[in-house]
Amino acid sequence: QVELVESGGGSVQAGGSLRLSCAASGRTFSTYAMGWFRQAPGKERAFVSAISASGGITRYTDSVKGRFTISRDNAKNTVYLQMNMLKPEDTAEYYCACSPLGLPVGPLGYDYWGQGIQVTVSS
Repeated sequence: QVELVESGGGSVQAGGSLRLSCAASGRTFSTYAMGWFRQAPGKERAFVSAISASGGITRYTDSVKGRFTISRDNAKNTVYLQMNMLKPEDTAEYYCACSPLGLPVGPLGYDYWGQGIQVTVSS
């Protein structure tokens, strides 16, 4: 059992920034890869970014590359998603998740999920 709690969402204008945080309860946080997904109204949950257990490998979906940065602080059991140059297309509910194996981009590769947090970007 791992509990994930997201924070840092909200509403911003296009071009603005937000930083999402995801705090994990588990003692073995450092052994899990962590990912961020998002789901916009009427769309499937989609991969955004992921980071390896040590933080040495990161992945991004093409639409956020160069604008978003994923990072983690294993001492704090927390993963972050820094979102810059936000666009209305980024509007979605964002979820963090942990994976025990590899660095998957599919949601089925993740065992535990946060409750989701809303990000709204206006033009």
